[in-house]
This record gives sequence, structure tokens and C-alpha cells, in this order.
Amino acid sequence: MAAENNNSNKKKARVLIVEDDSSLLFGLKKNLQFEGYEVLTASDGEAGLGLAVDERPDLIILDVMLPRMNGFEVCEVLRNNKVETPVIFLTAKALESDKVTGLTLGGDDYMTKPFSVAELLARIQTVLRRVNASEGEKLTIGPLELDLSGRSVLLEGEEVNLTTKEFELLCFMVRNIGKVLPRERILQKVWGYNYYGTARTIDNFINRLRQKIEENPLEPRFLLTVRGVGYKFRPPQS
Repeated sequence: MAAENNNSNKKKARVLIVEDDSSLLFGLKKNLQFEGYEVLTASDGEAGLGLAVDERPDLIILDVMLPRMNGFEVCEVLRNNKVETPVIFLTAKALESDKVTGLTLGGDDYMTKPFSVAELLARIQTVLRRVNASEGEKLTIGPLELDLSGRSVLLEGEEVNLTTKEFELLCFMVRNIGKVLPRERILQKVWGYNYYGTARTIDNFINRLRQKIEENPLEPRFLLTVRGVGYKFRPPQS
């Protein structure tokens, strides 16, 4: 009853679950519906991609090992077509390289099976809260313009194509302009406390960002390395 009362005061978020294990799909659907979410489902990658494009849910829970089109491919197609719906990968692939691949392609979070439904629900709330908090906010730093609701970046008026996680990393760096940010703090704030990544994860993403926003990635003017600690975003030079 409490869940019904809470959801009566706000629009229900629509969640798309793409999962080929029918029992797991059924269980997730029932749990999310109990929490007040409107739920769409698909059991293969192509069907999931179609629903993601046509129905534009608020969040996608996406298995990686799917028939017809795997989850990584689905996410890549969505991001290449400017569909920025948040994606939480759900998979048995637990290697760090798999997690990095999923996040690099534009995933927002990555959970491995077996998993706790309570933890998944908490991560869904965290991702949706982060997206909703960004609505209408814009940041301008020198030649960079960040539209947080549109999740877009302009560099000297030209659009920069960033993955979801690259965008969130850049936003975090810009919001902490001039501050030295240890890798551990960046990992916690951008990827979350439950993500067991390494310093290499941060380094890889910083390098990708430099390739996209720096005039000379080998001599960055924005994303500076602080040796032995982490990184900082330097204010534009006057």
C-alpha cells in the first residue's frame, strides 16, 4: 500500500527489460511493477532495440548475452543514433574488460549475475535520480557547453559525440573545476560505490575524453594529470 501511495504522487517511470531467461524476466517484471514502475519486456536484442527506439522508456535493463543481437550491440546502436536512455547491463560476464566495454559503449551501470533484486532496485533509483536532477541544467566553461538535460556537448559550437559515461565523467570534472580529484573519488562519484573498477578504468576514459575535447591530447589544456593522485579540470586560460 505504501508503494501505491508513493507512486500516486508522481508519474511512473517506464522501464524496459531485455532478458532471454523467461523466469528471470518474469520475476524482474513483477518486482518492478510492485515498486510502481511501468514495465516493457523483450526476450531478444532486436525486439529490445525496437521497443527502445519506438517507446522511449525512461531506463533499460539490458542483458548482454541475447539472441539475434547482443546487449553491447543494442547499446551501441542506440548511442550511435542519439538515443540516450539510461542503460543498466545485467549479465553473467564478470570480467573487468567486459564491464569497461559496456560502460565505454554508453552503459550507465553494470550488474553481474547472480544479483540482489534489492540492489538492482537501488541502482535503478540512483540512475533515474541522476538523470532527473540534470533536467534543464546547462554548464558553460570557455569553449565547452554542456546541456545536461539534452546530454549533449558543444566544443566551439560543434557537437562532440560522447558516450553516456564519458558525458557523466566530463560533467563531474567540470562541476569540480580547479579541484584535484583522486581516481578513487572519481570512480565512486561517476561509477558508484558498488562498482569495483580500477585506476585503469579512469585513465582509459580520461584518454578518450582528451581525444574528443582537447586540441592536442598529448598536451591537454583542460583535463590535467596530477601525478600520483588523479586529475583536475583546469579553468580556461584568459
